[in-house]
Amino acid sequence: MSATRMTRDQAVARLLDGIQGDIAACGAIRELLERQFQAALRRRSAELAELAGQLMPQLDAMEGRRKQRVQLVRALLGPQATMGELFAQLDAARRDAAAHAWTQLEALVRDCKEATLRNGSLMAEQHGVMQRVLYGEEATYAPR
Repeated sequence: MSATRMTRDQAVARLLDGIQGDIAACGAIRELLERQFQAALRRRSAELAELAGQLMPQLDAMEGRRKQRVQLVRALLGPQATMGELFAQLDAARRDAAAHAWTQLEALVRDCKEATLRNGSLMAEQHGVMQRVLYGEEATYAPR
């Protein structure tokens, strides 16, 4: 069902369901990121490749839900609308639940981003070490 054929209540329900979907996905992604970190520490390249294959569909699905949220909010409130503006129009019970879920999602996404940066830094550091082992330091034999 496209955004133009949905009722307002259906659009809001789909948007709120998407937030819950992303909260659940963040839990799975965070677990995969932790496994990725452990695999990187142990230099398990096959496991890293497998984990990347598991992460990508999760991340793609979250991106799809994010795009849908943007589309729904814009369809409901205009091109510059925010989630806060949408929540402000909900009844008190739905507004509080939605705002709480949104805050929770934001925190989970920040945590996943931090874990991703940590993993990337570890892998970049390991790559740099391997480059130095294989090819030496650029200035190893330079006069001092």
